[in-house]
Amino acid sequence: MPLKESVCMGCLLALLARIGLLIVWLETPLVKNGFHDGWILPLLGLLFLPLTTLSYVVVYALGNGTVSGAAWLWIVLGLLFDIGLHGSGFSSNRPRIRRYQTSS
Repeated sequence: MPLKESVCMGCLLALLARIGLLIVWLETPLVKNGFHDGWILPLLGLLFLPLTTLSYVVVYALGNGTVSGAAWLWIVLGLLFDIGLHGSGFSSNRPRIRRYQTSS
């Protein structure tokens, strides 16, 4: 049972990141400035890598229009969290696949 609870927390984190990014995108010019008036990359980020996109927007805004040095650590950390969220969704679906065999 603890696995399912952690998966729910991961899904909740991804949902909150998407909602937060959407609110920042619609209510402030931070996403527009961070992606230089583009909309394709923020949209892809909203769908696939919400924490990475949100951390990039925050770091870009705090760095006065630049991302350098240790600020990249926050973006990489967001990417690792996003990868972990996708991986937790995969591992939670293992019992649902009939042909999946565990090695025990």
